[in-house]
Amino acid sequence: MKEYQNIAADLKISGTTFDVSYKKSEIQRLEKETLKEGFWDDQENAGNITKQISDLREWVEAWEALYNELTDAEELCEMAVSDEDEKSLKEIDKSLDSLEDRLEDLELKKMLGGEDDKRNAILTIHPGAGGTESCDWAGMLFRMYTRYFERSGFKYNTLDLLIDPLAGIKSVVVEVVGNYAYGYLKSEIGIHRLVRISPFDSNGRRHTSFASVFILPLIDSDIKIDINPADLRIDTFRASGAGGQHVNKTDSAVRITHIPTGIVVSCQSERSQFRNKDNAMKILTAKLYQFEKEKEQEKIDQMHKDKKDIAWGSQIRSYVFHPYNMVKDHRTGEETGNTAAVMDGDLDRFINAYLLTQGIGDKE
Repeated sequence: MKEYQNIAADLKISGTTFDVSYKKSEIQRLEKETLKEGFWDDQENAGNITKQISDLREWVEAWEALYNELTDAEELCEMAVSDEDEKSLKEIDKSLDSLEDRLEDLELKKMLGGEDDKRNAILTIHPGAGGTESCDWAGMLFRMYTRYFERSGFKYNTLDLLIDPLAGIKSVVVEVVGNYAYGYLKSEIGIHRLVRISPFDSNGRRHTSFASVFILPLIDSDIKIDINPADLRIDTFRASGAGGQHVNKTDSAVRITHIPTGIVVSCQSERSQFRNKDNAMKILTAKLYQFEKEKEQEKIDQMHKDKKDIAWGSQIRSYVFHPYNMVKDHRTGEETGNTAAVMDGDLDRFINAYLLTQGIGDKE
């Protein structure tokens, strides 16, 4: 049976790591602030404080739930040992396994300490060198990530999708909704390389393809991004590719250019021009937020260290289907021979390994 003492020791250490005592005292201090006269007169300050209380409670309640379950397990274990109840001991062992897994998950979330890590995210995929081969690879990555979203309980909405007429996609923009979506997905920023026997080569030769993945935090109402309408050039055009007669016969697609920065976004996935414009503004807001963060903190090189040429020597991860099966992350050394599972969305081992190398997460 799993040693109770080992898990108890880990939980005690985690209590210190998570600063549970400090968080409790901070909750009390902030709650006293909410009782002061005129507290709600300043809505912005009140909102910030209540959010801090909520975030702190989330950590404390999660840790206390684990601690209480472990205490219950200890009592049940003592009774089962005394009664020589093997069936109960096996059930307790399973519950301890689950407890240990949840503690590891909580410790992993501690790595997600960046100010944007809890936010929703915008994922973009673009094919690189390789023509049809890379477009097909971009389409495979798109499927891989949608399967990961489904496995992880994230909801997603395709904001813009440009399909290649031969195979795969020319580009895709996806909104990902879920707690810590950006924190987990930021590990995927960079160039992804595929090596395989090409299905498009009649001679059956091996080909190498590239695609870039980039992640932006999706901006909520708690952050104000001022966009002057006079700084925008909005163009409409006829949507291309699949989408039905209505899409192809009307100027429903929208392209927005932010003139001061030169940032250009477009959306054509919806039949409604209004909805395409709304989605395009959502993407533009996220890009402007990222732009301002980089400018203010003078970390443009660091923030974009993974945004290299979509070609040889710049990949963060390689997916090899021939002459052997292997997926390897070049930043962490994490690898697996189960390529089918990875392409079906099993990315946790790579994401977790990356987060562990980042210490407490992005603090930009």
